[in-house]
Amino acid sequence: MDQLITAFVTLFVTIDPAGLAPLFIALTAGMSRAERRQVGLRATIIAFVILVLFALAGTAILALFGITLAAFRIAGGLLLFVIAFEMIFEKRAERHERSATRLTSAEMGHLAVFPLAIPLVAGPGAISATILLAGKLPGLAGKAELVGVIAVILAITFFVFALAERIEKLIGDTGRMVISRLLGVILAALAVQYVADGIVAFIAGPQPT
Repeated sequence: MDQLITAFVTLFVTIDPAGLAPLFIALTAGMSRAERRQVGLRATIIAFVILVLFALAGTAILALFGITLAAFRIAGGLLLFVIAFEMIFEKRAERHERSATRLTSAEMGHLAVFPLAIPLVAGPGAISATILLAGKLPGLAGKAELVGVIAVILAITFFVFALAERIEKLIGDTGRMVISRLLGVILAALAVQYVADGIVAFIAGPQPT
């Protein structure tokens, strides 16, 4: 149960559904409510497929490149810490807003695929976290639990997309900033734990992927 809670918190903080709400509104400006829901549903389904792929085959991909799970834990933890740092100091939101501006000005198609599914929902941080968590939840049962966690979080993400306008009005800019910074601190602590676990495993010797 503790591992499932850790998996949920890690992925929830990394994906940050509440933080994506204002960006979703900006990217879907001019669309009707039904069109927004369709785009949001498609984006979350695509992100789900991507994360499940890495949850099931991520360690095999590491083995293909000769990377130990301990090394990936250290690298993934550092990457998650960078994301946490950006969340605390509002750097992540600024970068996402720039991506949204570029997309809007260029009138790019396939909005659900880019940048919603990739890289806003299933970004490098979420993929790294998924592979790390897959290593901590071994076996068929563990993988099934992780897929369930991913499904729940992406269902929440779709729900946030569907209610993005109401949520933004409810929490306001101040509420969004407070939530983003709080989640950033939690993610930073989890990232440090990943790095510490990776260093211990790395020193102990070669670890199977």
